[in-house]
Amino acid sequence: MARVYNFSAGPAVLPEEVLASCAAEMLDYNGSGMSVMEMSHRSKVYDDIIKEAEADLRRLMDIPDNYKVLFLQGGASQQFAMIPMNLMKNKKAAYVITGEWSKKAYQEARIYGEAVAVASSADENFSYIPDCSDLDIPADADYLYICENNTIYGTKHKQLPNTKGHILISDVSSCFLSEPVDVTKYGIIYGGVQKNIGPAGVTIVIIREDLIPDECLPGTPTMLKYKTHEAAGSMYNTPPAYGIYVCGKVFKWLLKNGGLKAMKEHNEKKAAILYDYLDESKLFKGTVRKEDRSLMNVCFNTGSKELDDKFVKESKAAGLDNLKGYRTVGGMRASIYNAMPLAGVEKLVEFMRKFEENNS
Repeated sequence: MARVYNFSAGPAVLPEEVLASCAAEMLDYNGSGMSVMEMSHRSKVYDDIIKEAEADLRRLMDIPDNYKVLFLQGGASQQFAMIPMNLMKNKKAAYVITGEWSKKAYQEARIYGEAVAVASSADENFSYIPDCSDLDIPADADYLYICENNTIYGTKHKQLPNTKGHILISDVSSCFLSEPVDVTKYGIIYGGVQKNIGPAGVTIVIIREDLIPDECLPGTPTMLKYKTHEAAGSMYNTPPAYGIYVCGKVFKWLLKNGGLKAMKEHNEKKAAILYDYLDESKLFKGTVRKEDRSLMNVCFNTGSKELDDKFVKESKAAGLDNLKGYRTVGGMRASIYNAMPLAGVEKLVEFMRKFEENNS
C-alpha cells in the first residue's frame, strides 16, 4: 500500500528519509550487530548516540552553554507538575490560558500553589491569542507560563509576552524546531517530540542552569526533580533510547536541509497555500483570527457537521488521512509539520477545491 499524506496532530508524520535510515539500521546499527532498540543505554555505542543528538540540537537552536538539555519521559503533561514542583519557590505563578494544554498546566499548578490566570482566550473558544504586552503579573510570581503553539485550536504566539522581568516558560510541543528561536528569552523551553521531531515517548526540556534547584517542593519524587536528570546526563533511569535515536536522525535531517531558518520558510510556504485557499473559499472557513494563525496546525470547517463528516471520510479515501478536528473544536484540522511535504498540502487544497465544487 502506498504511503498516505498523514495530517495527524501527533504522533505525526516523520521524514521518509529518516524512516528509511531507521529501517536500514534496524537489525544492525553501525556494525554493532544489534538494533538500537535492544542495546544497553549504558553502552559506549549508545552514549555516542545521545551525546551526538544533544550536540546537533544545540547547533540547530544555538543553545547557550548555560542551558541544559534533558531527554525525559512523561510528555508535556508530566512537565505540568514538574515545573511548579521545581520552580514554585514563592508558591505563585502566572499562566496565559490559550487552549486545552495551558489550561491543564494551570490546573495542575494549582495543586502546588497559587496559579494566576493573567490572560485567556476561552471567551471565544481559544480562537485567538490574547494581548500579552501588558499583563498584570503578580510581582512575586515565580514564572510566567505559555503554550506557544496550540495544537487543538491552531493558534500561535507570534510575539512573546512582556514578562516584566519574570522567568518565561514555554510549551513548544507542536512548533518545536519549526522556526528559529532565541533560547535566551526563556527560562525553560520544552516539548513532547511526537508532533514535529520524533516518535512518542520523548520529552525535551531545555532549562537555564541557574533554574535547576537543589531543593524542590516538599514531597517531590526523585524522578520529578530536574537536578536528578541533569546530574545524570538524562541517564538516571533507562531513557526512551530508541526515540532519542530517531530524534537525533531528525536533527541531522534538519541540519542537512538548511536548519531552522530554511524550515521556517518551507513551513510558511506550505501554510500560505492552505490559508490562501481558505480565505477565498465560499465553503470552507478558517476558525482562527488571521494574525494568530499557526503554521503547524490549520483548523477549518464547512459550518455543517454533516459536510465536515463527509469531507473527513472522502479525504481519507483519497489518501489524505487524519484530518478530523479535535472533539472540542470539531470540523477539520490539518497538521502540516516540518516533515509534511509541499505536495501533501497541494494535494489537500486540490481535494478541497473539488469537494467544494461538488457540494456547493
